[in-house]
Amino acid sequence: MAASSAAETNVKTLVRDSIAALNACADPERAGGARRYFKEQVEFLGATTPQMREIESEIWGRIQGKWKLEDAVAYAEAMLKGKFHEIRGLGLLVLLRFRKDFPPSFRAKVREWLSADRLDNWALVDLFCPDALGPLLEKDPGFVKEIKTWTADPNRWVKRASAVSFIKLARRGKHLDPIYDVAARLFAVDDDLIHKAAGWLLREAGKADRSRLRAFLLKHGPAVPRTTLRYAIERFPEAERKDLLVKTKGK
Repeated sequence: MAASSAAETNVKTLVRDSIAALNACADPERAGGARRYFKEQVEFLGATTPQMREIESEIWGRIQGKWKLEDAVAYAEAMLKGKFHEIRGLGLLVLLRFRKDFPPSFRAKVREWLSADRLDNWALVDLFCPDALGPLLEKDPGFVKEIKTWTADPNRWVKRASAVSFIKLARRGKHLDPIYDVAARLFAVDDDLIHKAAGWLLREAGKADRSRLRAFLLKHGPAVPRTTLRYAIERFPEAERKDLLVKTKGK
């Protein structure tokens, strides 16, 4: 994508140019390979991650210092209407450039997108929510309380976001009390993608305090889905993993 004048950085122009650039990278064979990573139906163009990052960088060069948050949100909303994963992903990557400007109320917009299946696979949720919602959780106790209710939302992507939004905080040992609460609330959900998200969250929390994670898993025992458990103890020594697998198994 060639550099353009300020008059050509309106949202509609950038959406058009972004989609054209992604289409130019389309590779049906690579798209088919990517599709096999997902149980749900996800459509791909076949663009690589480096290609997407290059396009995103070029877009940023055109809009830096010219766009405000509302422009980036409008761009992302337009891109999230796209059929293909790369189009949606690019919209989110550009929007994340403005994450320092996200107000507390932005969480409602994200939940709206999740509920409407605009982020309709684990990769998009995991790409966006830790960086978009994580900082808001760190700063806003009210949001920490609110996101616990997301664990009971009928939409699986809202539920997954309730866990993965805490990932970067978990690594730093922040908000461990609500993190363990969120994970426990997700145990009863009959959804493998949610079990994996809860396990990932617990694994990251365990990096900050492994003894607390072990005690938590032993306390909940058979209530912990086996997928969640295996993800959670992935970094434990082999002998400890085997011990926990036995001690948490139901009769």
